[in-house]
Amino acid sequence: MSETTDIVVIGAGIAGLITARELTRHGHRVVVLEARDRIGGRTWTDHRLGRNLEIGGTWLHWVQPHSWAEVTRYGLSVTRGPRSEETYWLAGNEVRRGNLEDFMALINPGMTRLLEDTMKWIPRPDTPLSVPGIAEVDQFNLQEMLDELDLSVDEKNANEAAWVGHFNAPLIHCAYTNAMRWTAATAGSWHLMHEASAIYRLTDGTQALVGAIAADSGADIRTDSPVSAIRHTSDGATVTYGGGQEITARRVVVTVPQNLLHKLDITPALPAGKITPSLEKAASRGVKAWIRVRGPIKPFFAYSSQHHPLSVVRTEYLGENDAVLVAFGADASRIDVNNLEQVTEALKVWRDDLEVLEVTGHDWMSDEYSEETWLIQQPGQLTNYLQAQQASEGVLHFASGDYANIWAGFIDGAIESGTNTARNIHTGLQEQATAPALQEQS
Repeated sequence: MSETTDIVVIGAGIAGLITARELTRHGHRVVVLEARDRIGGRTWTDHRLGRNLEIGGTWLHWVQPHSWAEVTRYGLSVTRGPRSEETYWLAGNEVRRGNLEDFMALINPGMTRLLEDTMKWIPRPDTPLSVPGIAEVDQFNLQEMLDELDLSVDEKNANEAAWVGHFNAPLIHCAYTNAMRWTAATAGSWHLMHEASAIYRLTDGTQALVGAIAADSGADIRTDSPVSAIRHTSDGATVTYGGGQEITARRVVVTVPQNLLHKLDITPALPAGKITPSLEKAASRGVKAWIRVRGPIKPFFAYSSQHHPLSVVRTEYLGENDAVLVAFGADASRIDVNNLEQVTEALKVWRDDLEVLEVTGHDWMSDEYSEETWLIQQPGQLTNYLQAQQASEGVLHFASGDYANIWAGFIDGAIESGTNTARNIHTGLQEQATAPALQEQS
């Protein structure tokens, strides 16, 4: 005989934990099943290289309404990395050197022209599909839109590298609308978008946020509990997990990333609007590397191009005798971020004076519970699939930062999606409970 509960949430990432917290707040019994041996999903603080490092999601900002509300709720402290004193970038194969303001001035004309129609097509990021004709724009990739600008070699390299830092993928695979969605979230300001997506982080790490939500959730959270099957009817669903245990619930919330959804054994099967984008996969396929170098050094930023193993590197922590850098590349197949020799060689694109002591990272693309980094959509995926991805299927509901409206792919998007999903479930259960009483009265 299987165990019973009100709601089963599959996945203890931030979307799942928020969903659980909001549902238990309304008195529902919630069981969270997490396949990994930890909670947090693609948000993961781990102690490496002598620091608490963010292996996954990191940055947040006060223009991200849902994440900032959680910062306020739990009284979390926010900080930032050291300000850059030197900046390096490539002009063809020549390394240029200046300050961060020089680099920002270099990319400003391209960024401004690229994003000048943002508010025309996405005037409100909370309703990204509201403008007729957006599907026509959604067919373009970011690379072809940059190519149309006919930038100088210096500008093109710099703009491409900046976008790889944002999008973690070859730009030919990235939807142009994804760039506009990020910029629409900052009211059309690419400068603010740049700041909001890459500067401020939690002083005690994302583990502080994840831990606070989990402790506040009131849910039964079970790690090492991978789900193997979901069988659903109009009345409820049975979830098989772990070593063959079963649990039956009135509602089930699926929070796995877009790239994994098609791998779940769900009967009856999900519609094409959910399965097709999972099979197509998101555009993001890059890497995030952490690098400890001998110090002291001046904090710096460095940009190469999307064709180099590491496109963006910057100083994130300074010590008396060392420093820790964070770096991003467009394609995980080009570099092993845990290989000291490969990372050392990649850094020589800009400078050969750094002594690399240790490196670390996580291959999210080969992680069986993610198979993607943060969500970046391919051309057409926004307009073809987003509404279907957000929709419930009977008793099955779906929550993920991948399906958010405003800051999709961010911590903020996961909170938005979890909050909306929990509200929809609670409202539906309330309506179901009051229906018989109304029928009797009539």
